Amino acid sequence: MQYTRLVIEEGATTFSLSFHPRLTVVAGVDASARKGLVAELIGGLGSTRTGVNLELTDDRGRRLAVLRPASGGHRVIDLTSGSDVSEEFRGGDGRLDVLGRYGMDARKANDALHLDRIGLNRDAQRDDVVQRLSELDQTELWSTAARVRITEDELRALGESRDLDEDAELVARIERHHHTLEAVLDQHRRLRRDASMVCAVSLLAAMPVALVRPGMAVPILAIGLITVLMAFMLRARVEAVQRQEQSALADAGVNSYLGYVVGRVNDMMDDTESRRRRLAVAEDHRAAAMRWTRLAGDVSVEWALSHHEEIETAARLRRELSNLGQISTTAPALDEETTALAQSLISHLGRLRTLGSGGESLPLILDDPFTEVAPSTKLTLMELLARSAGTPQVILLTDQDEVASWARLEALTGEVALVEPSISTQPSQRPGAASRDLAV
Repeated sequence: MQYTRLVIEEGATTFSLSFHPRLTVVAGVDASARKGLVAELIGGLGSTRTGVNLELTDDRGRRLAVLRPASGGHRVIDLTSGSDVSEEFRGGDGRLDVLGRYGMDARKANDALHLDRIGLNRDAQRDDVVQRLSELDQTELWSTAARVRITEDELRALGESRDLDEDAELVARIERHHHTLEAVLDQHRRLRRDASMVCAVSLLAAMPVALVRPGMAVPILAIGLITVLMAFMLRARVEAVQRQEQSALADAGVNSYLGYVVGRVNDMMDDTESRRRRLAVAEDHRAAAMRWTRLAGDVSVEWALSHHEEIETAARLRRELSNLGQISTTAPALDEETTALAQSLISHLGRLRTLGSGGESLPLILDDPFTEVAPSTKLTLMELLARSAGTPQVILLTDQDEVASWARLEALTGEVALVEPSISTQPSQRPGAASRDLAV
């Protein structure tokens, strides 16, 4: 999203300010006027500013007018089609809220869209680690990080594979069921043999007894029958234990105990090779970790990878600052102050490129952030800002003559717009009204 035009209505007075899609320098405004303009620009995107009208261009190229007249309803108009799109920007309280449309509130917008000298210094201190890593050879840095991550993943995979192969609980269950099965089978074989003998003896004994006293033959035959029933019951137990063993073998991924034993023997034979592989991977990981520590110090690989884009951006920035010395007559030699401030600025711009809830870009309003900076360094930062502005849009409010002089020259190319007062005015009580005589 970009500002196109700001119109403030205060009674009979109307203040209008147009913006360049890339970089607009509003020069000759003091601290109170800058504070007022920042309040109106950001407040105009909120839901509470009456009399502040904005023309905007969203990331889809749609031109919008946010109209907040002092009297009458507030609306958002699509300037291309002339249609009213207010409902798209209406908040839960019924008021128009452009910030809410992009998932932001006034406090978050003021912190993100507005940057002054204090904020620039704060970001520069926060980005010290990023700056240090950006000074390293990027090819070596990221190849080492990748090697640490790859060897770490290999070690984890080998450890998981070993844990899977050596499931102690499953092994114990298979062995317990197999030993039980062997004992029950042995008992069943003995009982079946004894039952055959008892049945034969009882039948032979019952035959002569039945000839003499038939009633006495019944108990003798009952003994043989009971023995046969016990054999059948033990056979049922054997089948139950066999099913338990088969279930455990299926969990281990084999069909038979013999296959399980063969697999275990093979695992034992392969264990030496697996151990050798683990030692080799562990050595590679240790070497990669030591190399990373020598490069990055106490910064973890995980932190560096999570800030990969910022570090890469900082590295590209260093190259750009070096190149500025060759293409710009105003650029001094690269120094730490220039690098730190530039890194802070570029990082902030990078965050604004996708700050909206839908990944939309939002503009940056700079409130004279290059104060107390050497003129040569200041102009280098302005050169960098001109090259980086556009995605997102940048509006620079300043009261420094050297910045205005730089902007006058750059405005001739059309890549920068300069806005400065046509006459000197005194600030009024309304924020932003102090600049009503500004003109392009």
